[in-house]
Amino acid sequence: MLEGTDPHTFDTSPADDAVLVPRDLFDRMEGDLKFKQAKIEALNFEIARLKRWRFGSSSESLEASMQAVLFDRILADTALEDRAAQDENQQPSAARRPKGQAVRQALPASLPRIEHHHEIEQTHCACGQAFKRIGQEVSEQLDCVPAQFFVLRHIRGKYACACCQTIQAAPMPAQIIDKGIPAAGLLAQVVVAKHDDHLPLYRQEEIYRRSGVHIARSSMAQWVGICGVRLAPLADALREFILRHSVIHADETPVSLLAPGRGKTKRAYVWVYRTTNFVARRAVLFDFAGSRAGEHPRRVLQGFGGTLVTDDYSGYHALHAQGRVTSALCMAHARRKLFEAHKLNASQIAGQAVTLIARLYEVEREARELEPEARLLLRQQRSRPVADALHAWLTAQRQTLANADVTAKAIDYSLSNWRALTRYLDDGNVPIDNNAAENAVRPLVVGRKNWLFVGSQQAGERAAVVMSLIESAKLNGHDPWAYLKDVFERLPTLKQRDLAQLLPHNWRPASDTATPTTALAAVPAA
Repeated sequence: MLEGTDPHTFDTSPADDAVLVPRDLFDRMEGDLKFKQAKIEALNFEIARLKRWRFGSSSESLEASMQAVLFDRILADTALEDRAAQDENQQPSAARRPKGQAVRQALPASLPRIEHHHEIEQTHCACGQAFKRIGQEVSEQLDCVPAQFFVLRHIRGKYACACCQTIQAAPMPAQIIDKGIPAAGLLAQVVVAKHDDHLPLYRQEEIYRRSGVHIARSSMAQWVGICGVRLAPLADALREFILRHSVIHADETPVSLLAPGRGKTKRAYVWVYRTTNFVARRAVLFDFAGSRAGEHPRRVLQGFGGTLVTDDYSGYHALHAQGRVTSALCMAHARRKLFEAHKLNASQIAGQAVTLIARLYEVEREARELEPEARLLLRQQRSRPVADALHAWLTAQRQTLANADVTAKAIDYSLSNWRALTRYLDDGNVPIDNNAAENAVRPLVVGRKNWLFVGSQQAGERAAVVMSLIESAKLNGHDPWAYLKDVFERLPTLKQRDLAQLLPHNWRPASDTATPTTALAAVPAA
């Protein structure tokens, strides 16, 4: 023993050594058990999420009863209480129709009517008195005929000069496909059926054959390719129009691209750029690319200096690093991660966070139709306190969770991106989420289940051009067939400086633009 030390300071009895070893071993075993338990929960969460993606419902709504409980647990909302008191004082509204009861919609008044008159055969009653007509009952049925084709005959007068021995004829109207068989209406039909109705060309070939016309799919493929080339200048003008906005949505989705000579496919991507729903004139641009590299959005968004609403994909980070593009992340992505942790892992913490985010969306439903200044004021008054409370609550709850916990990972996503997630609170032109871009991606998701893969890089680029115009026309409330038919008729003779007239947000249907019904009505019966 050392001099000057207390004999009771060090206790090296064998009994104590025997106790220390099992305790250390127990601590290690407990740590391993916690790690394995977190790992098992994470794997179970992944399995449950994959099952939900494959078999479950895509809805992310919480039950009303659960929402009410979670509201009370987090914080009292006096505004909701005042609103509930006002609702109680209001007079009860008329009885609502039972849920699930079908409601027959009125048939469109624009459709032509073919009348069939029905009269009773008897002219006298059983008592011998003659019937007197007092009125009529009218009922309507919706009917249709398969696609009907007709032939446009261009009859050009020919004139000769006996003196000069020359012959002149009226010129043939300019066509998208010079000296081609398809007229503008047929081209529009094939293109819209392929890219909007998701009908592959071999299915269209069968449909048209039933109407008595055989059009080889190889011919239709050539028509679609030529249309994509002719419409490319409009897609370029559409890109310039989108880049002039201060806020743009962006997203991407994978598609299969046929690898030449290998008989296999590789992964390519279609990038989507869209204006927000807060603007009246809307547009969407599709860009086909061979990869998911960040160079593709940098190429398309060259010169853009506003706010870009995206998910947290790293391909957009280089744009933000340049300092010209402001990042605004999608609140729906943050909510989805928390919802999955609650739904699939029974996390009450995540469920409470989802309920708070639902309150932010309640404000957005009211702010949707407001002007940007009024929308910003409403967000500052009602959304900002909720967002601050949510951030503080997530920060406190995160300290109680292990790093490997599924809920912890969902919270980390929100906290690490909080500034970009709440960017919309400081700008009335910025939406809360990127759902507009995700909705624009849906036609591609539906389409690739039908056409399965893209045949070549050029085919993908041309399809992106056509889809940009079709989807933009739909965003502005136009019939894509009527729009493309008019474009195909006017584009061959239109000057470059007047190209903006044919952009979907500027286009107005001409008074003499014939729909399929009116065109058929104008054809004389055989």
